[in-house]
Amino acid sequence: MKKNKKEKSRLDDVIKAMRRGNREGQQEVLGPGFHSTNRIHRSKKTYTRKTKHKSTDDL
Repeated sequence: MKKNKKEKSRLDDVIKAMRRGNREGQQEVLGPGFHSTNRIHRSKKTYTRKTKHKSTDDL
């Protein structure tokens, strides 16, 4: 029984270390704070006044 607990705790430690390293790597690249990985697809029907967002058909 003791070997299983040690193996499990080692596995948990490895997973935690990998997650921490991944987080630190992302913060080095993107900067501190929250950054979403997926963006919501905005509908073409969503109204905006900016000309850069309007298609040529709308003008």
